[in-house]
Amino acid sequence: MSATNSAASSATAAQRIADTPLIPRDHIFGNPTRSGGKISPDGKWVSWMAPWEGVMNVFMAPASDETDVRRMTSAKDRPIPSYLWAPDAQSILYVRDKEGDENFLLYQVDLEGAQEKCLTPFEETRVQLIGGSDTIKDKLLVGLNNRDARFHDVHMLDLGTGELELVYENNAYAGFEADDSLTLRWAMQQNAAGGTDMFEITDGVVAQTPRESTGLDDALSTGMAGYTTDGSILYWLDSRGRNTAALFAEDTATGERTLIAQHDKADIGGTMRDTKTGVVQAWSATYLRTEHHPIDADIGAALAWLRERLEGDYGVQSRTDDDRKWLVWNDPLTAPITSYVFDRDAMTLRKFYTTRPELEGAPLQPMYPREITSRDGLTLPSYLTLPAGCDTNSDGVPDNPVPMVLVVHGGPWARDTYGYNSTHQWLSNRGYAVLSVNFRSSTGFGKDFLNAGNQEWSRKMHDDLIDAVEWAVDAGIAERDKVAIMGGSYGGYATLVGLAYTPEVFACGIDIVGPSNLETLLETIPPYWEPVVKQFHTRMGDPTTPEGLQFLKDCSPLYRASDIVKPLLIGQGANDPRVKQAESDQIVSAMEKAGIPVTYVLFPDEGHGFHRPENNIAFNAVTENFLAENLGGRAEAVGDVMDGSTAEIPAGAQHVGLG
Repeated sequence: MSATNSAASSATAAQRIADTPLIPRDHIFGNPTRSGGKISPDGKWVSWMAPWEGVMNVFMAPASDETDVRRMTSAKDRPIPSYLWAPDAQSILYVRDKEGDENFLLYQVDLEGAQEKCLTPFEETRVQLIGGSDTIKDKLLVGLNNRDARFHDVHMLDLGTGELELVYENNAYAGFEADDSLTLRWAMQQNAAGGTDMFEITDGVVAQTPRESTGLDDALSTGMAGYTTDGSILYWLDSRGRNTAALFAEDTATGERTLIAQHDKADIGGTMRDTKTGVVQAWSATYLRTEHHPIDADIGAALAWLRERLEGDYGVQSRTDDDRKWLVWNDPLTAPITSYVFDRDAMTLRKFYTTRPELEGAPLQPMYPREITSRDGLTLPSYLTLPAGCDTNSDGVPDNPVPMVLVVHGGPWARDTYGYNSTHQWLSNRGYAVLSVNFRSSTGFGKDFLNAGNQEWSRKMHDDLIDAVEWAVDAGIAERDKVAIMGGSYGGYATLVGLAYTPEVFACGIDIVGPSNLETLLETIPPYWEPVVKQFHTRMGDPTTPEGLQFLKDCSPLYRASDIVKPLLIGQGANDPRVKQAESDQIVSAMEKAGIPVTYVLFPDEGHGFHRPENNIAFNAVTENFLAENLGGRAEAVGDVMDGSTAEIPAGAQHVGLG
């Protein structure tokens, strides 16, 4: 192709991108119309989340008459993050915190919606669900750290009376496993190697020595996966002696283990269990995309029937106790996610709701799974989304390179997955290629991949991101001088590392609740993380030794703030219990002292991320205009969205046109 033809092609592609309708921010990041659908255990009710007075609350209706809608909760400040049906189907349970402090308390509301009450009315307490039962339906085992913030004492909660009965006072253990009789069977404790010791519990007494142990390498990929209802089988997800975590069944009478399922590239990710016996009926694993593998013939037939009728990905989100009705989600990727009621007796699929109907007909784009090779030979499972109109032959490579945003996931012990992704759809609609990379330390790809990131913060973990950028440039996807880096939590840290350690690579960066100093990050972790702090020290760096402390400083962008030369936008929640506000304050201060421009957006009523839609939309409005200024993409005007949020801009408002 001649230079003239290439320029004409580029101009044509740019025009097609410009002609693509701009999807309003609130269609992507505002409250969904409905989400979180469930069917009650007895099949009499359906429930969902929906906005009330602008805040996500729980609603329900009789399964026989979905028009008889009842609002069950009355949250007015922050959205309810999650809820569940009580096992006896007589009430709905949900958790809430205060302004993002992550001290989640447990609440209950009866079927009339008239008696909404807190079941754990304690200050500075975080509830844990330790055990539920298929046969004892009016009780739950819960953990409460109201006595000692580091450890969760185990209580029996009577859902009928709200009474809490102490079962075990905990002064040592990070977690517990119970059986269907709500009897504690195991206690877990971190060992000196950073792995996990697992102690059997007999008649409420924890054994002196562990029956099972892991080292650090298997600590995040080995553990118990629950008992069958009769207690005869204990399932394990176990990577010991292998790379990927496989599913095993242990005969509790003999101790004999049987391999149930394994995958050569991914850890076993989930199972479907018989709703009465607890026996595994199907399993799934996710490498690039999720694969469903039935064991039970009837479950296999049902999944196959759904597969024939649903485009894209799907899954089962809720089941009745008799297992005759399922709620099924379907993600077509280029259309909004929809939930259906699947009647297994009638073999019918009825639409329940579409999560975001305003996105129907919107120019949503496909996501391309990709395998990228790192400089030392690791395969990095990744996901790419392109702007509409730039790829005329739909091969996943634009006709001409486009600006790109590298979006880095948090954790780092987490992963990116295939499917509808609001950030990918938003940024691609603004004219950018969007690339998400599962760098080493990401979970789900076997322990070798995960442990390849130990003590590689700002080093090989960052090299993986740079290698992905080079791949995108070499493949003709990204313009070399128009690549941004963006992420939250660890992704925010990676953004700071990108701008400070490799300042020539990125045109700009967006750091959302990212730590700037690993030393102070480890000093201020929540107290309930202390039982597993050895893992942080071993995987990140040990601040209790002079060498480890220096290592952490060497990996901390704060100490290289003066090397940042490209525009930086920072978002922070004032109540973040994981990454304290000081992490953002200190790097903003260091940059200001060095005379380096930085924009800092602070939300006084948020924690680790922005959960109020008004705040999330406001920050994203600033973000897309910041990107447009630095990469040349499109942006919806900021307008008056800042007025509806609690955003404060302590520094750099003038750099984003708000000063």
